[in-house]
Amino acid sequence: MDSFELNKIIGAILGTLLFVMGVGFVAEAIYAPIEDNGAGYTLAEAEGAGHGGGEEVVEEKTPLGVLLASADPAKGESVAKKCASCHNFEAGAANKTGPGLYGVVGHPIASHDGFAYSDALASLGAEGETWTYENLDAFLTSPKAFAPGTKMTFAGLRRDNERADLLAYLQTLSDAPVAFPEPPAEETALEEIVDNEGGDAEMQAEEEAAPSDAAVEEATEAAPAH
Repeated sequence: MDSFELNKIIGAILGTLLFVMGVGFVAEAIYAPIEDNGAGYTLAEAEGAGHGGGEEVVEEKTPLGVLLASADPAKGESVAKKCASCHNFEAGAANKTGPGLYGVVGHPIASHDGFAYSDALASLGAEGETWTYENLDAFLTSPKAFAPGTKMTFAGLRRDNERADLLAYLQTLSDAPVAFPEPPAEETALEEIVDNEGGDAEMQAEEEAAPSDAAVEEATEAAPAH
C-alpha cells in the first residue's frame, strides 16, 4: 500500500471522529437542562403512600343494639329457611344434623340435650359461655372464626341486617324472650335529638300556618258591623 492510500484512510478516520464529536457538542447544547427558570411544581404524594403502603381504613360497625332495634322477625323467619335443613325451630322437636334452636337465646353454649357438639363449642360451654345476642351474631357471621374446629359447615351470613332479622326471629322462639341489648348512649341521644328536631319543625310549621293575633285583630276591625 503506497503512502497516498494510507493518507486517505487516516483522513477518513479523522473526519469520522471529528463528525461524531461535532454531533455530540450540538446535541449537548440542544438538550442541556435550563437552570434558574423559575419555581417548579412538586406533584402531591398519593394518599396512603409511604412506609407499609399506608394506613388501613377501618369501617365503623353499627352497634348490634341499633341493628336489633329495627330488626324484623318476619324477615328473620325467611332467613331461617336457610338453616331448616339442619335445625329444628319448634319446641321439643328432635335434633337434625344440628341441634334444635328453640330457646337458644340465652342458653348455655353446647348444652342442648342429645346433641354431640364439637370440642370447640364444648370448650366454650365448659367455660360458662352462653348464646348471648353478641355471641350468636359473631357465630352467624363466621362459625369457623367464632369456634375454630366447629363441625358446622355453614359459611355464615355477611349482611348485618340479615343477621339482625334472624336474631329477632330467634328471640320469638322462647317461653321467656330475652331482651335486646340497649343501643349505645350516644346512639340513643342522637335519636332523641332527631325526634326533638322533628317535633320542633312541626311546631314551627303550625305556628307559621296559624294567623297572628295582630292579623285576627285587624280582620275583626275591618269586618262590617251587623
